[in-house]
Amino acid sequence: MKRNHSSFLTKLALTTAVLAGTFAQLPSAASAAEASETPVWSREDVQSFDLTEENTAPNIDSFTDVAPDYWVWDTWPLRDRDGSIAKINGYYVTFALTATKDYTWSGRHDHAVIRYFYSKNGKDWTMGEVPYNKEKALGFRQWAGSAMMEKDGTIHLFYTASGRKDEGPTFEQRLAKTTFEMDAKGNSGFTVSNNGEHEILAEADGTYYETQEQKTGNIIYSFRDPWFFQDPKTGEEYIIFEGNSGGDDKTLEPQHLGDVDEVVPEGAEDYNGNIGIAKATDDDLSEFELMAPLLEANGVNQQLERPHIVTKGNDYYLFTISHQFTFAPGIDGPDGLYGFNADSLFGDYQPMNDTGLVVANPENDPFQAYSWAVLPHGQVISFVNEFHDGEGNFQQGGSFAPTLRINLKGDTSEIKNVMREGEIHG
Repeated sequence: MKRNHSSFLTKLALTTAVLAGTFAQLPSAASAAEASETPVWSREDVQSFDLTEENTAPNIDSFTDVAPDYWVWDTWPLRDRDGSIAKINGYYVTFALTATKDYTWSGRHDHAVIRYFYSKNGKDWTMGEVPYNKEKALGFRQWAGSAMMEKDGTIHLFYTASGRKDEGPTFEQRLAKTTFEMDAKGNSGFTVSNNGEHEILAEADGTYYETQEQKTGNIIYSFRDPWFFQDPKTGEEYIIFEGNSGGDDKTLEPQHLGDVDEVVPEGAEDYNGNIGIAKATDDDLSEFELMAPLLEANGVNQQLERPHIVTKGNDYYLFTISHQFTFAPGIDGPDGLYGFNADSLFGDYQPMNDTGLVVANPENDPFQAYSWAVLPHGQVISFVNEFHDGEGNFQQGGSFAPTLRINLKGDTSEIKNVMREGEIHG
C-alpha cells in the first residue's frame, strides 16, 4: 500500500523533540520549502529491514568464471533508445568493468576499464576487447555507466571518468561519453569502428551536487554512474547518476528524519547521497543541463550507486544499490537493491515495500553479490562479489551472478525465480 509522507509542518511538529537533542537545527521557511521539492528517503523509512522470501536472493555456492584471467564486476547491457535490450546482428552485447587478475581483488578499482561481452542466446558469453582507445579515454580509469544504440548503429557509451591520467587514481569523478560502431562477423567475433571523441558531459556544481572540496566524512563522494533514460511520456532524454547533496551546510532537515524516536548519532550528517539527473539539450547527446535531484537520502546513506529507471504502465521505478557500510550511523541496512515508486519521472518517489528494499543477499552470506541492475521484463543482473562455497570456504567472485527475475506491482516487488548467470533477453 503506498505510503503518503507527512507534510513538512506535520514532520516539524513530530520531530522537534528529536532535533533538540541532535546537531540538526530547524530550517528557515525558505530552506524548508526548497528542500521539500525533492523526495526523500528518510531515517523513518529505514528503521527496520526485514529479509523475507520475497526479497532475499538464494545462496550462491559456486559460479562459472566468464573470463578467468579478469575480474569482472559492474555490468550493463546495450539498449535501444527506448530502453529495450538491443541486438547487433542477432547478438546480445553487455558491457562490464574489468581488470586483469594481475591486480588484487581490492586493487581492481584503480585499474578498471570497460570491456564488452557478446552472446547469441543471452546466456553463454564471450569476452571481447576494450571498445575504445584507452589512451584517449578520460580519467585515470573508467567506471560504470550505460550504453545506448541509435537506429543507424551508433553506440553511445556513457561512463565515469574517475581521476585524471596525469594525476593517478584520485577520486575525482566526471560524467563522460564516447561513441563507436560494432559489427558481428559470423562466428569470428565483433569489430569496433568509427570511434568518436571522448567528452565530458557534466561535473559536480557544488549546488545540487557536492564537489570533492565540499565532502566531509570518511567515504568518498559521488558523481558517477551515468545511465541514459528516455522518458516514454515526453520523449525527453536524460542521464540519471549517483551524487551527493551539494553545499557546505550539512544540517539535517526535518524531512530527512521523519517521525523517529532517536537521537541521531553524530556524523550522520556526513551521509548525504542523492540520485541526480541531467537533461539532454542537443540531439547528439553531448550537452546536458544539471537539474535538481530526483531523490535525496541525507542522514540515511552516502552512496546511492548505479541509479536507473524502469517504467511499467504508468509506474516509474527508480532503482539504486547500496552497501551496508554506506548507511549512516544508527541504520543497519543490507547490501542490496533498493527501489522507489512514482507516477512520473519527477514524481513523489516513495520507498517500495515500505523501506525501499527490493533484493538483499542472504543473511548467512551478506556480501555474495552486488551491483544489481533491473532490466525490462523484471530481469535483475549483478556480479558475484564475496561468498562462501558449499564447504564454507571464503571465495572472491568477479564474474556474472545468476540473474533474478522480480515482479513489480505498484509499490511492491517480489523475487519470482532465478535464471542463468548473466542471462538477459529482450
